[in-house]
Amino acid sequence: MQEPVAPAGHAPLVEHLIELRDRLLRIVVSVLIVFLALFYFANDIYLFISEPLRAILPEGTNMIATEVASPFLTPFKLTLFTAFIVSVPYILYQIWSFIAPGLYEHEKKLAFPLLASSIILFYAGMAFAYYAVFPLLFAFFTAAAPEGVAVMTDINAYLSFVLKLFFAFGLAFEIPVATVLLVMAGVTSVETLSSKRMYVILGCFVVAMLLTPPDVFSQTLLAVPMWLLFEVGILISRLLPKRKAEE
Repeated sequence: MQEPVAPAGHAPLVEHLIELRDRLLRIVVSVLIVFLALFYFANDIYLFISEPLRAILPEGTNMIATEVASPFLTPFKLTLFTAFIVSVPYILYQIWSFIAPGLYEHEKKLAFPLLASSIILFYAGMAFAYYAVFPLLFAFFTAAAPEGVAVMTDINAYLSFVLKLFFAFGLAFEIPVATVLLVMAGVTSVETLSSKRMYVILGCFVVAMLLTPPDVFSQTLLAVPMWLLFEVGILISRLLPKRKAEE
């Protein structure tokens, strides 16, 4: 009796699913390996992340842990987050390796620089938040404390706060890449974006309001860089057609 023949294209689909599973497994294993390597330094990593706040706490005050498991779980969560961030280049490499065979040669030449730029800009956004925003933000909050109120922040609440800002600024710094992609894909044009600049600025403040804590100071610290990065994206988009014509 003749065995049924598999539909055309069935085998390649199975192969793609197997490859996707393997690459996802590699991603999980890579994050786990980095996490295990960093876990010994979990407390040191938390000390580094909390330095912007601890440096401006009034004399005689410290950070506190209000939950029983916080002294262990808070550095644990931070180390897991750090392991993921450190593994981002390898994670994106696995994603790139999965989709690259389906791209044309000119698409590969374009996609790789954009991918590398995305990684660099995400790290730059987190660095900007840590070195530029956190000192100003925490100094403002500490100085605004009412008379007689001792500023002693819970370590878990602090971690949740800074992780939100890390993600917010990391994503915000991707605006130039997103702008260039929209222009190159023909979704919009440089002239259209330039004419709607006021709406974009308003949108930056709305997005900053959604991504940051509910205070005007942190929202402004995110919205202004977002607007400036949008202008950088427009500038790069203006240069791309000239470069293409020269080539």
